[in-house]
Amino acid sequence: MNTKLICKILGSLLFLESLFMIFCLVISIRYHEDDLFAFLVSILITQGFAFIFRYIGRNADNSLGRRESFLVVTLAWSVFSLFGTLPYMIGGYITDFTNAYFESMSGFTTTGCTILDDVECLPHGILFWRSLSQWIGGLGIVFFTIAVLPSMVGGSVKVFSAEATGPIKTKLHPRLSNSAKSIWTIFLVLTILCGVSFYALGMDVFDSVCHAMTTLATGGFSTHNDSIEFFNSPAIEYASTFFCFLSGINFILLYNMVIRGKVGNLLRNPEVRFYVLIIFLFSVFIMVELIIRNDYGYERAFRCAVYQVVSFITTTGLFNDDAGQWPHVTWVVLAVCMFMGGCAGSTSGGFKSIRCVMLLKIVRNEFVHMLHPRAVLPLRIGDNNVPNDKRVTLLAFLTIYCIMCIVCAFTMIAAGVDNTNAITITISTLSNVGPTLGVEIGPTMSWDHLPDFAKWICSFLMLMGRLEIFSVLIIFTPSFWKDR
Repeated sequence: MNTKLICKILGSLLFLESLFMIFCLVISIRYHEDDLFAFLVSILITQGFAFIFRYIGRNADNSLGRRESFLVVTLAWSVFSLFGTLPYMIGGYITDFTNAYFESMSGFTTTGCTILDDVECLPHGILFWRSLSQWIGGLGIVFFTIAVLPSMVGGSVKVFSAEATGPIKTKLHPRLSNSAKSIWTIFLVLTILCGVSFYALGMDVFDSVCHAMTTLATGGFSTHNDSIEFFNSPAIEYASTFFCFLSGINFILLYNMVIRGKVGNLLRNPEVRFYVLIIFLFSVFIMVELIIRNDYGYERAFRCAVYQVVSFITTTGLFNDDAGQWPHVTWVVLAVCMFMGGCAGSTSGGFKSIRCVMLLKIVRNEFVHMLHPRAVLPLRIGDNNVPNDKRVTLLAFLTIYCIMCIVCAFTMIAAGVDNTNAITITISTLSNVGPTLGVEIGPTMSWDHLPDFAKWICSFLMLMGRLEIFSVLIIFTPSFWKDR
């Protein structure tokens, strides 16, 4: 194991994290609040450890193997979350380390669940840190680093493979750093457009910037306890729905559509078509339920239904209504949205729509194969023919996904968490959604009431969900640590 190179990369990433904290320090200076000291100390501590890691890895070569790539990605997210707790704890805004790590991990993995009952009492610098952590984690910590400083991460292709989401990887340019810059450019431009839209529709500058970052990152942290509902503006809710929807689409397809004018590729893409179809069907179903059972008006029912469906399927977690008061059958629909997630290559979590399309085609082929045993049935997703090894990986991913859900939900139920909450908490954290459904912890409530061990389980599930399970679990296998 090339430990020196791993330390060198971690040191570089910590320097980057301290730079992000400086942005928050500027915010605290701007608003003259008491989080100034917290960020000053956090920056010094983070840079101190960055120097130590860089010193340990000063003579490292850049030969990063597959084992090191999986380990460095898992460590990068864990270490980023660890040092992300410093502003919370030093400032005294979250005094318990378990809660602070949970909040930090929730931010960087763009999950959006929180242990804070009242975020409005927090200073602006801390609120900005919560939103910025989600924006950084939206497309990936290492992926961001490759885009900004490609020389900082040796073996970047292997590292990107360990962090990227989805079963089918697509590149824009022969050089990965160029692809990363292109995708981050689209991400940045959409964030700016989203922020400008929010500001034009009535948000102040600070709220519009913070909500733009969490919306495009499909994170869900808000600067207000009532989330988007606080603004009581249908226009803001429709704008938020639109940008959440875009964030759930593969950013490479968005790049090709905007920069290269390949609109047809987006419209013909089977994953995007499936994604749009599911949103339409689920929104119509919930809209009808709200009209019939909750006496909502047509416009309000449509707006609340489409907003919550898009928010859950893109794993954003913002809300414009309390879904805990909706008919329980809508909870089932929202739980399915939690599981499915958006498109691969987007900032959303979940199982991914592309895998759902692949599974449906595998099932269809199996029925045909029962009638025609000798038939050779290809599995095509758009222009890609999915080989057998990808199909095996898909089934393995689904299996381990279900096993993790069953084991973790069972553990929480055994510890006294109610059944609905235990199941939806597990799906929510493993899919990086944020809200949960149930009585004890509803979609608009904090997660502070969970026991500490459950919060650590959730933190681990968030990490696994963001790195798509295998990249994390592989380091716990005996063969990973054996010599080559």
